[in-house]
Amino acid sequence: MSRLRVVHYLNQFFAGLGGEDKAGTGSSVIRGATGPGRAVQMALGERGEVVATAICGDNYFAENTEKASAEVVELVRSFGPDVLIAGPAFEAGRYGVACGAVCKAVSEKLGIPAVTGMYFENPGVDLFHKDVHIIQTANSVRGMGEAVNRMVTLALKLAAHEAIGKPAVEGYFPRGIIVNEESDRTGAERVVAMLLDKLAGRAFESEVSQPRYDRVEAAPPLTDLATATIALVTDGGIVPRGNPDRIESAGATRFGRYPLAGLSELRAADYEVVHTGYDPVFIRQDPNRLVPVDVVRELEREGTIGKLHEWFYTTTGVATTVENARRMGREIAAELKAAGVSGVLLTST
Repeated sequence: MSRLRVVHYLNQFFAGLGGEDKAGTGSSVIRGATGPGRAVQMALGERGEVVATAICGDNYFAENTEKASAEVVELVRSFGPDVLIAGPAFEAGRYGVACGAVCKAVSEKLGIPAVTGMYFENPGVDLFHKDVHIIQTANSVRGMGEAVNRMVTLALKLAAHEAIGKPAVEGYFPRGIIVNEESDRTGAERVVAMLLDKLAGRAFESEVSQPRYDRVEAAPPLTDLATATIALVTDGGIVPRGNPDRIESAGATRFGRYPLAGLSELRAADYEVVHTGYDPVFIRQDPNRLVPVDVVRELEREGTIGKLHEWFYTTTGVATTVENARRMGREIAAELKAAGVSGVLLTST
């Protein structure tokens, strides 16, 4: 096999351009390897060469996903690579989504294999694991060496059209692809053998990957709505004009708290939607469709509830990591509890 031509995709941080201050940087390309690309080149050895590094800022990509994907595809195309490697993104949500989107676009448009790497809680995994080979990584750059080695190993196999092993063997997330295999035991015999191993405390491996869900205990019901203080919280990404708290359009890491005192409704002229995961045209026309201040004020006047809390809370739910969602939820809940809020109306898209 001839020496592979590899293009590497990085965000602004790993490319060395800067942090959040450079997250709005548009797409560009440089020749050769930089940042983690040097580790990729080391893992490739004489089998391949990182001929170029495509770069795009996380915010630019999140806010212009289709445009940015197309731009990166053309940058990659210009170097005629045999394979694309993106990241690894570890737990960085915006970066993971960008890596997944770039890999999918390059595979579909250029017909070449693409590999990336992420931590299991990265939203890019949920969005792209069926379309792209995503190597499972640690949650931080401490796992860079192992992640790059596994990504390069898989990329070399894909480029050589070699048979790809099971996810547990190769280290990538299951893609939902079912492959027929011959066995000397029937399904009934195999499942009974797994059950006996489980009962005996022996190691066993299921043939079907099981989803993992958080179990959240329901809060007790409100006993007296007529004296309750009700707060409005949304993950629909509605913010005052100008987005004063710079809440991200995807992969949110922060939330906003905005006043309702003296307001009988939200006026369309005062708010905008930064969420990129749905069409907000009706919310722009009437923000109360997402944050129902008008209806809750009616309930307040009728005495159905005690009162509406004087602040509403908002963030964007699209591509937000589980860890960030938990953290923001805890922080919002702590503020509401300290303010004496009895219950919350949580609205979504």
